Amino acid sequence: MSEDLRHPLFARLYARASLAAEREGNDENRRRLLAGLRGRVIEVGAGNGLNFRHYPDAVTEVLAVEPEPYLRRVAEEAARSSPTPVQVAPGTAERLPAPDGAEDSAVLSLVLCSVRDPARALAEVLRVLRPGGELRFYEHVVSPNRARAAVQRALDATLYPPFSGGCHLARDSRRSIEAAGFVLDSCETFVFPRSGLGLGMTHVLGAAHKPADGTA
Repeated sequence: MSEDLRHPLFARLYARASLAAEREGNDENRRRLLAGLRGRVIEVGAGNGLNFRHYPDAVTEVLAVEPEPYLRRVAEEAARSSPTPVQVAPGTAERLPAPDGAEDSAVLSLVLCSVRDPARALAEVLRVLRPGGELRFYEHVVSPNRARAAVQRALDATLYPPFSGGCHLARDSRRSIEAAGFVLDSCETFVFPRSGLGLGMTHVLGAAHKPADGTA
């Protein structure tokens, strides 16, 4: 039922670059993303498992879905030392390995930029959440600066996705989350990293929820 998405070179580069981003302060962004979660959580696109150590004690179990084989192996290693029980599983965002309404919360962390179909992926997250269930999201998004956004769109249409594991620079993930039927509870917009030649990207970090009546 699962489908691997293989990006062997990019996966290794990402695993190394993500550790550098942690030293720039991304570990604090992850901590804020996950603070206050409880119960059963599905993490979509778990990457190399850098979120695992930040889950609070009230989280009883995490189903961490990752389609890239190399990153999944690294995530399995991280899961073994996690204070929270984590099951790392193959699967794509567009076909999550979880029953309808099974999860209390879902986490999207730097993943909507690279899924093949954001609308379908968000519909899957909506499906597996219980009514009233919470979505936490942390994503880089299109720049509010028109000139920079134009460059991002040009790169998305040409060179960037094939060389970056399918990542896109100009997606508007906050708008996609609302369009999918989630109710937005909070959303902070900021540039990260803030240092380094002005190369930081616009990010959003926030929370939303599935309507309590289960409709979207």
